[in-house]
Amino acid sequence: MSGGERKKRGCDRGHGWEEAGAEFYQESYPAAIEADLQQALQRDPSHIATLLPSKKSRVATAKRIRNDTKTTLRRRTSTRSRGTTTSRRMSTNIHDAAVSMLPDLSENLSNEERTWEEIMQIKAMPICMSQKIQLKNQLQSATKLRLQGFEQLKWQRRKAWQQFRIRMKEAYSKMELWNDSLKKIGGNFGMGIVAYFLFIKWLMYLNLLLLAIMFTLVVLPAIVLEVPESEVCSSNNTVSIACCSELYRNETDVSSSNQAIQQLAGILGYNLMFYGSYTHQMYSNVFGYFYDSPRSYIYAIFCVFVVSLVAIVRSAGKGFRERIVEGEGQFYRYCNLVFGGWDYCINNERSASMKHKALYNEMKAFLESEKLEEERRSRTPEEKAKLLFMRVFVNLVILIVLCGYSIFIYYIIDFSFVQLSADPTEEYSEILNVFFEFLPYICIVGLNVTVPFLFRYLIALERYSPSFVVKVTLYRTIFLRFVSLAVLLASFCKLVGKIPPNECAKNEQPLCWETFVGKQFFKLYVIDILIQFFMAVFINFPRSLIARHTENKVLRFVGEQEFDLLKHVPDIVYSQTICWLGCFFVPLFPMIAVVGTYVLFLIKKFTCLVNSTPSNKIYRASRLNCLFMFNLLISFILVTIPIGYSIAKIMPSKSCGPFRGLESVWTLLVTTFLQFPNWLQSILSFLGTAAFGIPAFIILSLLIYYYYVMWLANKHMVTVLKNQLVLEGHDKQFLLNRLSAFIKQQQDQNKFHQEQANELGTFQHV
Repeated sequence: MSGGERKKRGCDRGHGWEEAGAEFYQESYPAAIEADLQQALQRDPSHIATLLPSKKSRVATAKRIRNDTKTTLRRRTSTRSRGTTTSRRMSTNIHDAAVSMLPDLSENLSNEERTWEEIMQIKAMPICMSQKIQLKNQLQSATKLRLQGFEQLKWQRRKAWQQFRIRMKEAYSKMELWNDSLKKIGGNFGMGIVAYFLFIKWLMYLNLLLLAIMFTLVVLPAIVLEVPESEVCSSNNTVSIACCSELYRNETDVSSSNQAIQQLAGILGYNLMFYGSYTHQMYSNVFGYFYDSPRSYIYAIFCVFVVSLVAIVRSAGKGFRERIVEGEGQFYRYCNLVFGGWDYCINNERSASMKHKALYNEMKAFLESEKLEEERRSRTPEEKAKLLFMRVFVNLVILIVLCGYSIFIYYIIDFSFVQLSADPTEEYSEILNVFFEFLPYICIVGLNVTVPFLFRYLIALERYSPSFVVKVTLYRTIFLRFVSLAVLLASFCKLVGKIPPNECAKNEQPLCWETFVGKQFFKLYVIDILIQFFMAVFINFPRSLIARHTENKVLRFVGEQEFDLLKHVPDIVYSQTICWLGCFFVPLFPMIAVVGTYVLFLIKKFTCLVNSTPSNKIYRASRLNCLFMFNLLISFILVTIPIGYSIAKIMPSKSCGPFRGLESVWTLLVTTFLQFPNWLQSILSFLGTAAFGIPAFIILSLLIYYYYVMWLANKHMVTVLKNQLVLEGHDKQFLLNRLSAFIKQQQDQNKFHQEQANELGTFQHV
């Protein structure tokens, strides 16, 4: 098939194939490798396949199509004109005639800018370092045109800027937090485990951003601006806001455990750490400016949750896109595992052997999944009924365990509150008060550690596929943590509610219940980190020492530990959930969370590098990122429920906080809305009516349907393009085979004529 016929065939296609046809049929070769082409043809005609653009990186090709469309068109015209000259020049002998029948191998001389861009693109090519060096030397030694005038200035400026960006990126990577630790973890455990530590790092940066919001909008004005004068308590009304606030300030019956909390939080600024220390009045300064503390407080909380949602959705969307790209190869998972499953960040023999074992286990898990799928298809009705009964039974057992767990936690919390409210009558009551104050949180964290072991045992009876086992176990463990928080919030509901008009607080209710709730979240967060530290250093570390220094199989079985992400992911999600819950009651909770995530990183790093061995499971970084963000998004959605309820329905304390004296925090938002201009109120009111909601719902439904149809069309187009790529490859292979056969035939004829000429010369000489 000639080049003209091929070009005609490309033109007969639809408009949608025009660009792909140009990409596949317009081939160009650098002038620097023309000698290599001739040498390869002389040595072995079949080696021409190694010079195809498809054998090299497509990075430069893709960028050339995007950025230099006009230049490419000009080069195609020049290439065709030079092809005629080259063919005419190479027709002097049989070998040149054979080469002249190749596709167009010439190319315009590159300029300095083009050569420099191609050198920079070598870094992204999937070839070995020696080939990169050789290609760089070829490009540097090739003849190139020198830019002149303003073009030279523009190129030099762009080159200097890109080099500056590269240097800054390299410097930032060297100074980046935990960079060496992540490299060490990746070298020993692979990039799947590194993804978990990057998740912790991402959460620490998120908490830093939340801290900046809360500090700027809430804490900083309380520090810089002048505190307004307190209202005077009138003797005629002892339950007014002023009297209740004064009663709260003068309260002296603070337990020793609360004093310990004050000492612990002293350097954090205890007076500004909790909700109760902020005023409900406006701050002012010497310049006459005012700052509305209640509105800034609720705006800060709103910004915290909006920023968190945007950050989670963006990261989840990125992970979801990577997951979709990875899912393209699900039908070739054995091939992908064998040829693309190795983690090249591993840099020691022990981790390499563990990676071999992990690949083996992954292959075994795939086969087991297929075996289970075949068993599922071939199950008899009796077997299906038995398995269904077993799964229902296991889930009932888990529900019973969760109910018992919830009841136990509820009564422990209630018992603790009752003991703390009792009058101290013994000398050792201070120690008991400390014990009872932390008892509920020690029980919660302890059960969160032990109950998941029961879940891992029960799930073996349900006979799920290995991948589904991982998901179910993880979600059950996280749900267990959420149940404990739900029980804790339910216990707090006894302390809140509508305050009688003739009292500062309900019976058995703290004068400032928001500060009380904030302290409980603070204790829970601290106890959770302390118990993780205790488990890592005083329990798991001795176990690892026993496993490393004994040959006894029983002791090694007890001491060996794998870094299983199913055990560690719920810890960090649980900690961040507590942070979101506590933000409303403790404005500086993000600062506590920053310190907590930093300490958690160190604890998990110690657990990973010192206590644990690489897991036998293979963890894909793209899958894990999507899984982390999905779990975090679920926890965020669940957190908004109690926070929204407390804002909309629960009456704030009369004695403290920026919302004292209001029926609910929502009342402040309604008051703010009524202060808007009438036209803005009308617009916002219209947005909440059915006249706007129903058309908006219809339009959104149509948009969703439109994007769904476009997705189906794009999916079909992807399938068609894949098939077209296969056909184009077949066409090229056919043409190369014909061309190689023709060149070989010409070389054989040349050799035959040369031999005949030699024989004729010998005969004439004789």
